[in-house]
Amino acid sequence: MTTLSAGPHCPAPLTDQERVQLGHGSGGKMSAALLRERFLPHFTSDILAQLGDAAVLDLGGHRIAVSTDTFVVSPLEFPGGNIGSLAVHGTVNDVAMMGGIPRFLTAGFVLEEGLSFDLLDRIIATMAAEASAAGVALVTGDTKVVERGKTDGLFINTTGIGIMTPEFRPVPEAARPGDVVLVSGPIARHGMAVMIARDGLGFEAEIVSDTASLVPLVALLRDHLGGAVRVLRDPTRGGMASALNEIAQAASVGIVLDEDAVPVPDAVLAACEMLGLDPLYVANEGVLVAFVAEARADDALSALRSHPLGAGAVRVGRVVAEHPGLVVLRTRIGGNRIVDLLPGDQLPRIC
Repeated sequence: MTTLSAGPHCPAPLTDQERVQLGHGSGGKMSAALLRERFLPHFTSDILAQLGDAAVLDLGGHRIAVSTDTFVVSPLEFPGGNIGSLAVHGTVNDVAMMGGIPRFLTAGFVLEEGLSFDLLDRIIATMAAEASAAGVALVTGDTKVVERGKTDGLFINTTGIGIMTPEFRPVPEAARPGDVVLVSGPIARHGMAVMIARDGLGFEAEIVSDTASLVPLVALLRDHLGGAVRVLRDPTRGGMASALNEIAQAASVGIVLDEDAVPVPDAVLAACEMLGLDPLYVANEGVLVAFVAEARADDALSALRSHPLGAGAVRVGRVVAEHPGLVVLRTRIGGNRIVDLLPGDQLPRIC
């Protein structure tokens, strides 16, 4: 006789236990299991074990933030950006979410035989422009060329380095009951823009990726609120749902979201409903989630809304002591729904 465990649970998809699956790149439960079971047992580092958006290193009294990422988006160009802008934004944003001020960037390019020089030139030019706009300099890099069919045209690996200030150190573990959860703008645009471009889906309203550097928004929060900002996160793979679950688990707190408050553009919501997707799990590349002390929440909203990137900033929820480690959505009809980590993969190759 099988005994079911108490408490809420979600069925996971059957997986091949001997091979890597696309779901291992989802940012959900399979991604977490891949890290926990395959990588972390071999790479034993107190810094790595924190699994932050960036590692914070102490170099003789000077602290820096370092983040590395690999970008494999398909198609290489999509409404609102391309893999070059995505590589810059994704990396500087990860540094900024840990409180770092991005300064330097490295880049490795894996080029597929047959890649158009016109396309490559556009991507490189965009990457250079976005790096300059974000205040970072490309200081070293590498190129490799592989045979036709070995990549999706181009892969980019980047590392970002930023400097830290002592008074600003947002970390997931700092979330505490009473904190207000803010989001800087409408969610789910990037993932849907890429999916529609990749699969040639036609919708009346064009959906454009939100890919952008969040460095200016973080600077505003640093300057106006300092330590009242407990946590920052850019909800990329796995969307806002995954980011909030990771924070709830890291801080051992509960999070309650208000469905009516979560900003989803009408076109994105319609596309998600048509495709059977939940916007909470769709990737973003130009939106941040901030956990702020309740007394300073209005100040944080004012700071965010003072910049075009944060004009749509709103409160979406709060931190509670109940149900630690879980995210709960208060639905429009007055019910509660657990927002769990994705058990498998929803949208592959979007970042």
